[in-house]
Amino acid sequence: MRDGAQESYEFYCLADRTFYETPANRGAEHPDFALCDRPVPEGWQHVPGETWMHYAPGDLRLPQQGWKIHVSARLADVERTLEAVWEYCVPRGIAFKFLRNEPVLVMVNSKSAPRGSSGKLVTIYPADEAELRTTLTALDEILRGVEGPYILSDLRYGEGPLFVRYGAFVSRFCLSPTGERVLAIEDGQGRLVPDHRGPTFSVPPWVPLPEFLRPHLDARNAVTTDDLAYTIDGVIQFSNGGGVYLGHHNDTGERVVLKEGRPYAGLDMAGRDAVARVSHERDILEQLDGLDVVPRTHDYLRLGDHHFLVQEHIDSVSLQRELVRRYPLTRPDATAAEKAEYAEWATAMVAKVEDAVGQLHGRGVVFCDLHPDNVLLDADGRLTLIDFEVATLAEDKARSALAHPGYAAPPDRQGVDVDRYALACVALGVYAPQTTILLNLHPGKAFQLADMITETFPVPRATIDEAVRTVTGPGAADDLAGVALPGKAEWSDVREALTKAIVASATPERSDRLFPGDIAQFRDGGGIDIATGAAGVLYALAKTGAGRFPEYDDWLRKRTLDTETGPGLYDGLHGVAHVLDELGYHEDALDLVDRTLADDWSSRELGLHSGLAGIGLNLLHLDTEPALRAKAVRVLDLVADRLGDVDDVPELSGGQHARAGLMYGSSGPALLFIEAFERLGDTGLLDLAEIALRQDLKRTMLTDDGMRQVNQGWRTLPYLEEGSAGVALVLKRYLHHRPSDELANTLHELQRVTHCSYYVQPGLFMGRAGLLLTAAALGEQQTTVDDLVHGLGWHAMPHAGGLAFPGNQLLRLSMDLATGSAGVLLALGTALHDAPVSLPFLGPPQWSESVSRRSAPKGV
Repeated sequence: MRDGAQESYEFYCLADRTFYETPANRGAEHPDFALCDRPVPEGWQHVPGETWMHYAPGDLRLPQQGWKIHVSARLADVERTLEAVWEYCVPRGIAFKFLRNEPVLVMVNSKSAPRGSSGKLVTIYPADEAELRTTLTALDEILRGVEGPYILSDLRYGEGPLFVRYGAFVSRFCLSPTGERVLAIEDGQGRLVPDHRGPTFSVPPWVPLPEFLRPHLDARNAVTTDDLAYTIDGVIQFSNGGGVYLGHHNDTGERVVLKEGRPYAGLDMAGRDAVARVSHERDILEQLDGLDVVPRTHDYLRLGDHHFLVQEHIDSVSLQRELVRRYPLTRPDATAAEKAEYAEWATAMVAKVEDAVGQLHGRGVVFCDLHPDNVLLDADGRLTLIDFEVATLAEDKARSALAHPGYAAPPDRQGVDVDRYALACVALGVYAPQTTILLNLHPGKAFQLADMITETFPVPRATIDEAVRTVTGPGAADDLAGVALPGKAEWSDVREALTKAIVASATPERSDRLFPGDIAQFRDGGGIDIATGAAGVLYALAKTGAGRFPEYDDWLRKRTLDTETGPGLYDGLHGVAHVLDELGYHEDALDLVDRTLADDWSSRELGLHSGLAGIGLNLLHLDTEPALRAKAVRVLDLVADRLGDVDDVPELSGGQHARAGLMYGSSGPALLFIEAFERLGDTGLLDLAEIALRQDLKRTMLTDDGMRQVNQGWRTLPYLEEGSAGVALVLKRYLHHRPSDELANTLHELQRVTHCSYYVQPGLFMGRAGLLLTAAALGEQQTTVDDLVHGLGWHAMPHAGGLAFPGNQLLRLSMDLATGSAGVLLALGTALHDAPVSLPFLGPPQWSESVSRRSAPKGV
């Protein structure tokens, strides 16, 4: 039975305040549902997972795919529902699984949860359509009166909590049209195709809908919005709680915003659903009626069980979007004048927000959800606060039940102090976007943020200090003052501080991970790989001279013996093998690689991170073995056959298109071809490398600031993983062999992204550390490198007497290579260490004079 991956970072914040952690380790404060402790009958198997508790007869042989039943339930009906499912399924030998505890249920049904999969409490796996029908018929009667959220990906059976969907029962994989390896089902011809799971019900075209489900599909299709007094013209945004729509009144034509509340969906920390919050927002707006800083309410209506609050439409942009547009540090080489102009605007904006919130307090209302996305600015200068779902009355001295993590007040703030805390975060956040998230991890970080802000912008220290006092409270101290910070302390001291924090976080007693890192490490094998696991951390420590740790080497070597991870370079066995070889465990490395040789390479993606490019590079690295050399040639042939031409890729990256960049795009195959050329001397490999590079360059654009970045249509990316920095590293390597004035100019445009002074995250793959590594590897001027080093201070955090950095989303610290402290260590090493430091295969090119002469164009 497939246990779907949970990708919400908030989901992995449930169990630990410092690191991302599996909810299975949440501790006694969040016990599992009572049914989890019930012994299973003889012959049954119970497999606990992070999210789900799985139950099945040991001898059951289910099909690999089919119709599955999902059961939803509101919090008040959970125990009754689980008991009923157990009592029905166990005597009949039907496999099932259910969410293991209430915090997990709330999180997977929260406002920010994925809409397509939310709402499921139980999944039942009927063996065939006959069992599907009898189970649905019986449970529909047994669960009469149980209410729960609508599961958008499914077809509702009757009017109760039962839903059905056709899909996979076990995990199988195929390549998607974008070239990514995705979960699969088998089509009518026996081919594996993507198992699509979106927020609407659909049936694969080769699967007939069982006739007994036809009336339920007809009932679903009969629901329309024709009876509304409004026409919906478009979607502003979707959340799991419901949509926010742009529309107009059918009679007057007046434009309005309709805010939907789905029953029992979009839960907040108080357990309230979206309907309760939309109804509450209506009441709050009535109390604020007449204020110019809130939208006017037009109507409140119902369509079935869904509630709609109809509000004034304000033609505006959010403060967050305007901040991004104006912020000077994300543009290259920002001048003092640009910083001063921005500081003047930001100071005025903070004052206007403070005034607007003060007007709410004057009416006895606490906003409780203040952040820049909830502040609108129109062309005439009007400022409007929106989204009053969790607002409270000042007299209640309450806390927010649903707040942005960068502006959420700590537990000791109630009532108007909740808004005062958020206002202080706005005052800091306009100068250091997103970093206020770090204050939840460590309020004392505010002192150092104040230093960074006032060193960078001409803003009065007294203004910033007032915000700091609000955040930290009286008597707080700056405990980052004694930590060796990049750009301020010596390299050896910074390295020692990073190493101290990394080593202090190690958990060799655990088998799932050695060092805490990104949530990806909780997937199969993620605790050992290069990107998020132990291999990457040990690689960074060894390469930068931070030390060797034999006990951690042994942990990694032992853990590889029973892992089920895939063969990838950054997320699998080839990466672990590469690190073990670098650490001197050559035979262990060969044993690991040998386990991958039976893999069907043709089903792998092309990229460096998980696919053929990374696998091929490591096979070339270890090709002293004849079998490995033959496999390397096989991989080269596969990549060459599937590469295509420059015109075969679109001009956009991501979304419905294949991704560009180093880790997932064509730059990975380009690096493979360059490495193979350096070893084999076949100039045809350079031809292929150029095609691959031009495929990625086609998916870049030149911004108004002269930076060439990967183009996703709605944004551009500068980063190492999927942005221009990674492309630049491979292009530089290519130009060693084939100089080109055109491509040299393109390289200059690509590396301009290293001249910015601010990046939202510090990590190696998707943050500042990757830009630092790129600048150092490309030989950028020292002032640029120094600025990138010093700027790591924006995200520096104290931990265990040392120095650490937050991971992706900034919600928790990370020690891994891709997102956290080990990646920062490696990047600093590329710039500051006295010996060459690089990521695997991205160091100085290994090419000889003879190869160089063979590859030189005619006439050179």
